[in-house]
Formats: sequence, C-alpha cells, structure tokens
Amino acid sequence: MARGREVDVRRLLGSLPLVRQVRAGDLLGLGKGAESRRSAGLAPRTAEADRVVRSVCPYCAVGCGQLVFVEDDRVTQIEGDPDSPVSRGRLCPKGAASASLVNNPQRLTKVRYRRPYGTEWEELDLDTAMAMVADRVIATREATWQAVDDKGNRLNRTLGFGSLGGATLDNEENYFIKKLFTALGAIAIENQARI
Repeated sequence: MARGREVDVRRLLGSLPLVRQVRAGDLLGLGKGAESRRSAGLAPRTAEADRVVRSVCPYCAVGCGQLVFVEDDRVTQIEGDPDSPVSRGRLCPKGAASASLVNNPQRLTKVRYRRPYGTEWEELDLDTAMAMVADRVIATREATWQAVDDKGNRLNRTLGFGSLGGATLDNEENYFIKKLFTALGAIAIENQARI
C-alpha cells in the first residue's frame, strides 16, 4: 500500500509546473518546462486565417496598428501590430475587442433613412444618400451665407451648419474634416474629445 502511495506522490510531484521547469532547465518558465499536455496540443486562433490585413484601430485618435486575421472573408481575430511605431503591438481593451464591432449581428451595413414625418425607415443606396447630404449642405450654405457684416467687414462664413467630430476618428480624418468644413465657411467646428 505504501509503495502505491509513493508512486502516486512522485507522479503528482512530477506533474507540478515548477518541478517540470527545474527538470527541463527552464527556470523562467518560458519553454517546454511550463507546457502542460493540454497546452502542448493547442494551436493559435490565428493559425487558420486565410490572410492578415494591417489596419488602424477605429476607436480613438491615437491610431494604434492592428493585425486583422481573416478567414473565409470574415474577421476572426484582431491583435496589435508589433511593427506599428505608435502602439508597438499593444491595444487597449476596446481595440483588442474591435472584432466584435465588425462581427456584431446588429451592425448596420446599409444607409437607413426616415423621411420627414415618416414612421418607417427605408434603405437607400450610398450614392443616393451622399447626393442628399451634399444637396442639403449646399442649400444650407447658400441660404445662410454671410459675406459681410453690418459695417462692411468681410466675413465669408455660415452659421447654418457645423461639425462635431468623433473620438473614433483618427488624426488624418479629423484633419480632413476640419479642412473641409473650414473651406465650406463653417466656424462651428468641434471634436467630442475636447467636450
């Protein structure tokens, strides 16, 4: 009976990670000594990916680099890009979970429009929606344009519309939006990151 217990104790001790590390000469636990039978058989989630696409995190203006793993035209994993000079392979929790943004079944992928006094949403193609926005911006600019003030000072502005940029835009997008709205004559240009 005692012999059987001794064998069980040796087997138990031999299965402990620390004992395996010492036996393997892997004192830091970075190699085979730290590997269990279960972990030895695991493969990375990214091993099945058809391709890897470099991208930028959509959540804030920092612009962290991402590696987007795609399998069968579906995003399967997003990780930090170690070659990115901005983030050096690191992502915040939101950036690391951005695959759920892409794969969310409730994500809208078509333009939805509800006409004035309408009660139902209708789907529009992107070209029609963009033309509607452009027409309304031009009409508002023409209707609210202020060329000069009461004293004859040149204004060349409109107070009819403005821009509130989002913190999910990167620096280049915010720069472009600022330039666009300034060229249109808007002076009410802000970003939610400052509010």
